[in-house]
Amino acid sequence: MVVRKETQQTGVTVNQSAQWHAQHDLRALSSILAMVLTMALMLLYAPMPEAQATESGNPTTETAGMVSIDSSTAVLTDTSGYHLSATVTNTTDQVLPAGTLTLAMNAFYTFVSRNDIQEWSEGTSPISTPNTVGETDVPSLRPGTSAKVNIDADANQQSLATINSWGPKPVLLEYSAGGTTLARSHTFVTRTGDGLNSPNTPAMHITVAQPLAANGWTTDSNLLGQLVDEGGVTDAKLSKIAVPGKDDDTRLKSLGQVFAKHDMLQVVGDPTYLKSMSMPTQVDGITQPALFDMTAYSALGNESTYSAAGVNDTEWNADSALRIYRSSLGDSQADTARYAWQGNGNWTMKALTKARQQGYDTVIATHDFEEDDKATVQTGKTVVSTNAGNVTVLSAQNVLSDLAQGKATSDEAGADGEGSDAGRLARFVAQSAFYQMEQPYAERNLLVCLDEDSDPAIVERLMTDIEQSPWLSLTDLATLKQTDTTADDETETVIPESDGLSDEARNALQQTLSTLANASNDVKRFNASILAKPNKKTPSGIRSGLAQWSKQLTKTHSIMALHALGNESPSRSTMAEGTMQLASLLINGVAITPTENVNVVSETAKMPVTISNSHPYPVKVKVSSLSDSMQIVTSRFDTVEVPAHGEAQVVFTIRVVASGTANATINLFDRNGAAFGATQVTHITSALQISDKSGFIIIGFAVLLGIVGLWRQFNRKKDPDE
Repeated sequence: MVVRKETQQTGVTVNQSAQWHAQHDLRALSSILAMVLTMALMLLYAPMPEAQATESGNPTTETAGMVSIDSSTAVLTDTSGYHLSATVTNTTDQVLPAGTLTLAMNAFYTFVSRNDIQEWSEGTSPISTPNTVGETDVPSLRPGTSAKVNIDADANQQSLATINSWGPKPVLLEYSAGGTTLARSHTFVTRTGDGLNSPNTPAMHITVAQPLAANGWTTDSNLLGQLVDEGGVTDAKLSKIAVPGKDDDTRLKSLGQVFAKHDMLQVVGDPTYLKSMSMPTQVDGITQPALFDMTAYSALGNESTYSAAGVNDTEWNADSALRIYRSSLGDSQADTARYAWQGNGNWTMKALTKARQQGYDTVIATHDFEEDDKATVQTGKTVVSTNAGNVTVLSAQNVLSDLAQGKATSDEAGADGEGSDAGRLARFVAQSAFYQMEQPYAERNLLVCLDEDSDPAIVERLMTDIEQSPWLSLTDLATLKQTDTTADDETETVIPESDGLSDEARNALQQTLSTLANASNDVKRFNASILAKPNKKTPSGIRSGLAQWSKQLTKTHSIMALHALGNESPSRSTMAEGTMQLASLLINGVAITPTENVNVVSETAKMPVTISNSHPYPVKVKVSSLSDSMQIVTSRFDTVEVPAHGEAQVVFTIRVVASGTANATINLFDRNGAAFGATQVTHITSALQISDKSGFIIIGFAVLLGIVGLWRQFNRKKDPDE
């Protein structure tokens, strides 16, 4: 394994370099002076040990989480003021008296380490908050009830005006009632340098990527029925056999407004989703078709299993992605960047190699690629050398990406202020500022990856906060890909050795593959050994139509199977069900018509059986009849060709060697001898038999009665009139 970190090319002259270093030294000196002043103010405002213990105390377990931040000012400027909306909830089983929600901060504190900022978020830090920004009354609350409250402070509020350095500041929300503190919530506000006498440092680059994909795929049942019943549809229709979920249209409209407003938000679209739109959204790149999970594919390591499920490598390679993208636009010359988006597994060397073999020279790592123990965050780019060629890995910054995706930095009981979207966005802004302050003059570009199901409203607020943060500069994916990575001889990005696929995910994937393989086998069997093969007398139009229909049936299964193997778990079950629905329509379209019971009064009889075919082309199958009696038996097999949308009969011979009853079970078999479809049972009754002893006794008794009758006729005494 070879991992190469690209080195930075400055491209400046000696004089320019000297001038830059002089400016750098002045800025560094200014930063040091500002830091000294800040530390002095921190000592001035630092609480006594007893006060520290009081500030860091957590609410009891039964009241934890009573204060939820609905909205707050994440980026504080010299004119913005601070505005907060919160919901206070009584989670106890007792009535709470009227109380107060107080908002306070430490205007002079500067976070000095990652542990420092994390401990404040979790409420375990001894940082005091002596600067009260505002407070509001909270009404009495019955058990389970809530109250929404607001705190608003203008830019001239004393505590806000006291802030003399830019960066994240600790903010404490404290809810008290009846003289007791009932709940606390720890959050952040980040002051910009506007209006402050502090040195300006270069903005840190940040790239935000939004995958554009359907929340869940379903099967167009009407189109599927039309395909099966009418012998094919147009290729344009066929490509839309998988349709986005019912909520995707509404979500897409909202996302479109966000994309239009924030043009630096990088949209990476699933080409199959773009294909489903009447007017495709403009994107900055495309993913693999249907977000096929190639990390899970590599983790499972069984290509034949996927082939059996009806999905071959050609279905999800980069060429296929571009072809679908061009088709969605109606432009055969359209081009765009192609990115392999990470699935549920990790980008191991095996997965990266496979991605490169499939034509993807750039992959996006949404998780578990960045090293968590790096001294400082670095550009989210690594170039990996594989056996198939170099692959550029654009790796998401874990903490910022998790926050942007709605995940708290620790469990809900820990990071109490991050239990809401507003609280997580406030932490995102503070964390990004802290990263910039760690190395203010280092050239870095961080990648933030959003979810496939990101809430458009949250994406809008996130992008607005980033755009209002002067320490951040938005870039695009193309720029990130071309960025020189920070040279680091001591810390080298380690490619994950574990595939990262949980046992639960692995079992679910194998079950899905098994379902898809069963459906694929039925489709293949229908095409190969149930449909009647055309001969020389078959008109050419029918021959070509049959061939086209067979290909479309196979293609339809492949489309649905591909979507069942994507990143979106809801799609797995719905699309797997779609393949089973297709197989069921094909197999059950050839059926045995229920027959009436048969009464037999002789040694042999005929039993007609009708076979129906609902398909638009003839089928040729075997029909079997097997009785459960040794005395009443039927002929075993017959072969029948059933016309399109028609019926045909086969006639089985019944042979009786004894009176009695029997059940004949009738089955359908394909031409290879494999049974399919539902069975039918016909009841047979034999009322008279002459081929056994009981039959001869009955005949002898009848002859005897005849002889006796004749004797009486000739020997009886007659009347005179006769």
